[in-house]
Amino acid sequence: MSKLNSQTVAVRSGIETDPVYGAVVPPIYMTSNFAFEDFREPGQFDYARSGNPNTKLLEKTLADMEQGAGAIVTNCGLAAITLLMQLLEQGDTLVVPHDSYGGSLRLFKALANKGHFILKVVDQTNPAELEQALAAKPAMIWLETPSNPLLRLVDIEAICNVAKQQGTKVTVDNTFLSPILQQPLTLGADFVVHSCTKYINGHSDALGGVVVCADAEVAEHLGWWANCLGLTDCSALNNYMILRGIRTLSARMAVHQQNAQQLVDALVAHPAVAKVYYPGLTDHPGHSIAKKQQKGFGGMLSFELKGGVDEVATLLNNISLFSIAESLGGTESLICYPSTMTHRAMDEQSQRTAGISNTLLRISAGVEYGDDLVTDLLNALNKIKEA
Repeated sequence: MSKLNSQTVAVRSGIETDPVYGAVVPPIYMTSNFAFEDFREPGQFDYARSGNPNTKLLEKTLADMEQGAGAIVTNCGLAAITLLMQLLEQGDTLVVPHDSYGGSLRLFKALANKGHFILKVVDQTNPAELEQALAAKPAMIWLETPSNPLLRLVDIEAICNVAKQQGTKVTVDNTFLSPILQQPLTLGADFVVHSCTKYINGHSDALGGVVVCADAEVAEHLGWWANCLGLTDCSALNNYMILRGIRTLSARMAVHQQNAQQLVDALVAHPAVAKVYYPGLTDHPGHSIAKKQQKGFGGMLSFELKGGVDEVATLLNNISLFSIAESLGGTESLICYPSTMTHRAMDEQSQRTAGISNTLLRISAGVEYGDDLVTDLLNALNKIKEA
């Protein structure tokens, strides 16, 4: 199915594969272990931590959608990152962006402090910093594009061209866009990481992560590590639900983007808003990169209010159709205050360096009726003016 469009792969993967009853949708295999046909040799599956039919189907689906050679599904996004870190040896250098998701940066720093590798944190949108970091020939460079929460972009293909010449592996966190809107492996990346909890599942009811590999042998090697460390997602029900979510991914992304654009237009025009971050805006620094490597601008946006924390409180106390919560990519619209929520693991200085101000808010546009979302957001913004 890898030659098919990702939208078709998402819908058709696993359909009509039940060999027993001919179920159109693949069944859930709720078992922790599998019987050996011969005591000397296990069958395809033996113990659920090592794999089960639902996990393997989800892995194949995600690998096909990203046009990869193999995938390893993990129990959450951070587990997927932890898994990839097993490829680094002591003395290797890992380059990561200064505005990484707070949980990712916390993990990178914690592992580096234990001597697992050398960590270099740079502003990857600064050409001089990026060039200097790559010139040191790191073992791996980690890209988060668009970044969380300021939606900064870097040119994946350009970075991969340099990295391949010197043996640097390139990993891209593709959580914000999903395989529907961006396929980093086709641009030269070695690995793609997703928090499947977000757009992949899309319903805020299942945790998961995945590493998709360009090389089949490396995928097999990482699969060994995932089983060894217990990072796999061995829940058949969980993986069934994520696959169910994938089937509507393309349709959902279309509405997410439509609603995001409506919200951006409203924010740009409102006097209480100081700045809007969205790659679809022509004055966004990464707009041309987005047009080149993405198939859309996504459903995530951020904005800064004029004033201070009091104005943030006024908005959040008067909004009703946006749940104040972490995470993203669900059918419901969410609004988040990164400083104390998604990026609270970063100290104050690191937040300032990354550009996370005390008036920054992040929105994950859901699939509600767009006009209702705009009306609700404007009503809350107008309360700031009244205050």
